[in-house]
Amino acid sequence: MKAKKNSNKDFLLQIGQKIRFSREQKGWSQETLSFNSQLHRTYIGAVERGERNISILNLKKNRRSTRCSDY
Repeated sequence: MKAKKNSNKDFLLQIGQKIRFSREQKGWSQETLSFNSQLHRTYIGAVERGERNISILNLKKNRRSTRCSDY
């Protein structure tokens, strides 16, 4: 069971890193991304750190705002 937990955490970290990379490539702060995606800034930070499990619909909002198809 512990291996699965680590696997899930690793996956969340990978998604968060891709979101952070995409945001930074645009030169955006978390605040700018939060405004453009209509998600709270602290939520975006937690997702980028792999602390929150982003929903598919929120991931869609994030992708749409950054125009990124990498995740």
